[in-house]
Amino acid sequence: MTARGAGAYATRVSSVDVTPAEGDRVLRKVAVRLMPFLCLLYFVNYLDRVNIGFAGPNGMNDELGLTATAFGFASGVFFLGYLVLEVPSNLALHRFGARKWLARIMITWGAVATAMAFVSGPVSLVVLRFLLGVAEAGFFPGIILYLTYWFPAAQRAKAVAMFMAAVPISSAIGAMVSSALISAGHGVFGLSGWRFMFLVEGVPAMLLAVVTWFYLTDRPEQAKWLSVPEREWLAGQLAAERTETESKHGWPLRKALTHPRILALAFVYFGIAYGLYALGFFLPTIIEGFEQSYGTELSTMENGLITAIPYVIGAVVMIFWAAHGDRTRERTWHVALPMLIGGIAIPIALYLSNPYLAMAAMTVCAVGVCAALPTFWALPSNFLAGAAAAGGIAMINTLGNISGFAAPYITGSLADITGSQRTGLWVVGLVMIAAAGTVLALRAKPREP
Repeated sequence: MTARGAGAYATRVSSVDVTPAEGDRVLRKVAVRLMPFLCLLYFVNYLDRVNIGFAGPNGMNDELGLTATAFGFASGVFFLGYLVLEVPSNLALHRFGARKWLARIMITWGAVATAMAFVSGPVSLVVLRFLLGVAEAGFFPGIILYLTYWFPAAQRAKAVAMFMAAVPISSAIGAMVSSALISAGHGVFGLSGWRFMFLVEGVPAMLLAVVTWFYLTDRPEQAKWLSVPEREWLAGQLAAERTETESKHGWPLRKALTHPRILALAFVYFGIAYGLYALGFFLPTIIEGFEQSYGTELSTMENGLITAIPYVIGAVVMIFWAAHGDRTRERTWHVALPMLIGGIAIPIALYLSNPYLAMAAMTVCAVGVCAALPTFWALPSNFLAGAAAAGGIAMINTLGNISGFAAPYITGSLADITGSQRTGLWVVGLVMIAAAGTVLALRAKPREP
């Protein structure tokens, strides 16, 4: 059979006679049902995670007396809480189902995100950011795991790309929404603009938790919105893949949590996420610094609009790059190449002669990060299934997201020490390049212990 996509799996294990075209139609039906809603959830999730980046330079740092180091620590401490419960949370999702567990996560993170409006100083800010990480633990790797329950491997990178398009989209739209809320919300309910932003942006997560409980379906076997033959065919394809993965690699949960290849993948993700969070938390501050570097004057809304540009372009490139990776079945260079290009571009951004060139370099970095993200998550599912996939994916995400603490803290500290963002951006570039080298080294077939 020469058909591409779902057709490559048609009738392999199921007694249901499904043609390649019919199989593709089933997967499109699944994508239409699940992907817009999952993207909406991640949009809200990621916005609540990084909106502190807009609050900082727009009144919060001055009101709370935060240095760049203190702001970086408060931004990154989220990930210390996140790391504590990441693996057990993903195992709980595997056991109890995505519908219930994701709704639970969203209720708690929405409540904490809303409480951010009432911080009284640096200590309460750090405490709430830590609790936000605890509340949100397991959400992102839970969705990645959930996608493995619905999409065969040949379509998985594209599905992950569709989901992760919410990152640049939330960064782009979120930059404008957050800036608008800060500008328009100053004085509403007697709050500063940045406090009003936190108050408003925490509410959608709690409302969507209720929708999640009733809307999501845990597994294809339970999908009443698919016909019986469609359910049987899709469940059969996915079961065959799990059996093949387990028979080929047979990794138990313990091995999935400790294997050197998993740890190497965690470092690769560390490098990708380092670039993502360094930009996410500090790009608004860097753009605000253009006034000193280039003599530009930007309003809060103009800052938000300019911040959105790299992510709009990154969202478009992300989808096309992931689709190309699915079509060619090549993963390694689809992760390494954009990381190399982005890692080279970002350090030189603030050495350029005008703000347009600086933004072009930052845009290249953002595109590199966005392009690498979805294809990366196609790598671990090549040799993990079941509980090992739940634990292994969570472990990669857990260790990789240490960069969520390291990137803003190191970037902020270096800015305080040197009086410039340049050194911090050099570190961003070097980490991204090292991650690209690591994923290239992983091309060799792993030796089984």
